[in-house]
Amino acid sequence: MGSARREGVGLAVVTLCLVQYMDVLGVTVVVTALPAMLADLGAPTLAGSLVATGYAMFFGGLLMLGARLGDRFGYRRSILASLAVFAVAAVVAATATSVVVLTAARCLQGAAAAASVPAALRLLTTMTTPGRQRDRAIAVWSAAGAAAGASGFVVGGVVTDLASWRVVFWAYLPLAGALALVIARSVPRDRDPDRSIPLNLAGSGIFTATVMSVVVGATLVTEPGKGRLGVALLGASLILAGVFVGLDRRAAAPLLPRAVVCVSQLRQGTLAGFLNTLTTSSVITLATLYLQDTLGRSPLAAAVMLLPFSLAVIAGSSIAVAALRRAPPQRVVAAGLTAIGSADLALIWAAPSPWALPVCMAAAGSGIGLSSVAATGLGTNVEPAWRATASGILNTASQLGTALGVAALLLVAATTARTPGPGIPVPALAWALAGAIALASAATFTFTSSQTSARPGRAGCERSAEMHTPSQHTVTR
Repeated sequence: MGSARREGVGLAVVTLCLVQYMDVLGVTVVVTALPAMLADLGAPTLAGSLVATGYAMFFGGLLMLGARLGDRFGYRRSILASLAVFAVAAVVAATATSVVVLTAARCLQGAAAAASVPAALRLLTTMTTPGRQRDRAIAVWSAAGAAAGASGFVVGGVVTDLASWRVVFWAYLPLAGALALVIARSVPRDRDPDRSIPLNLAGSGIFTATVMSVVVGATLVTEPGKGRLGVALLGASLILAGVFVGLDRRAAAPLLPRAVVCVSQLRQGTLAGFLNTLTTSSVITLATLYLQDTLGRSPLAAAVMLLPFSLAVIAGSSIAVAALRRAPPQRVVAAGLTAIGSADLALIWAAPSPWALPVCMAAAGSGIGLSSVAATGLGTNVEPAWRATASGILNTASQLGTALGVAALLLVAATTARTPGPGIPVPALAWALAGAIALASAATFTFTSSQTSARPGRAGCERSAEMHTPSQHTVTR
């Protein structure tokens, strides 16, 4: 009986991690396919930024609202509904005849992903028992997210080269259907959720606008002739953030409750998640452009050279489970960021080599595997009823890390006349900046690793959580 239950939980965990993989894959899967998409739809090159960032805007911007939807309507229901919306949007994207329709479909997919990811992580941490089982589940979850972000470049390039970019979206249909079927059979039904939990729509709207301003502003700031608009949007995001903080503090159901935000482990996990994508997604984006625009590699060839990153993420995540039994998570984060930083710096010399670049990608992949598992473990070390909220915070930080990292490195490359192109050498300063950030952050996490115990004020957080915790009886154990 116990063996059957463990197998059922294992199947549910794998399926929930695949939900995470599918949702995060959507952020990068169109990058290498963009030229073919725009050419097929007769769209200008500038339209590519909307296709590429529309998904990330809605995904990152609506994650906190998505977490609250799960609290109010049930986590299993949220995932099943999200998969249905995701599949419908995939059909719209696959049959799109204009870049406007394609962008709208991508935005709808991002919104669906925002509702399913927090619910999936909440279920994963609820269905598993504390200790080795949960550590392994979090490792698989972290590996799925990190591998998805990296393999999107590979999948998009391979499918576009061998078939068509439209096949990328058609492939979502059987995947979403299979995931929905397994979740319906392996995840217990939601108990009657607490429909009295407010959604805080005003705060959600301002928060979403803030994240969207950051993502769009960071994208436009690197485009010729749109730098001022990008800077204006980034400035507007600061104002919107201030308005959000003011509204959220006075809200009956804040999106960022003090009971959660003041937990040091969540803050550290959020920072680590932000740094993970800041120092890897941005570097991989430049590497993709360098391979195709400077070295003239095809999307398929570039995808093959980046494949070691995705494979090494899995290895790094497996190592992290054992490492976390022997060292505090802050040190594991530091080890991962050290590997990432070293790989980023090594790329400066390794990029022209057909064998050294994949080696650097593998080193960076193992680093983010280590760091992601530790960051997720830190970030979800909160009261069970707050784990959906914590998941929203962690994933929002990761999306912002990707957006800001890509924008910063492209801006550095552009201002130093090292943007990848025919005859342009490697973007050395941009990669050096990413490496320096990763290594400096690793030193900081090493310094704070001795402070793994609860900090002063944690008791106050717990008392606040008891007063404001949403219903903890949504899921059948």
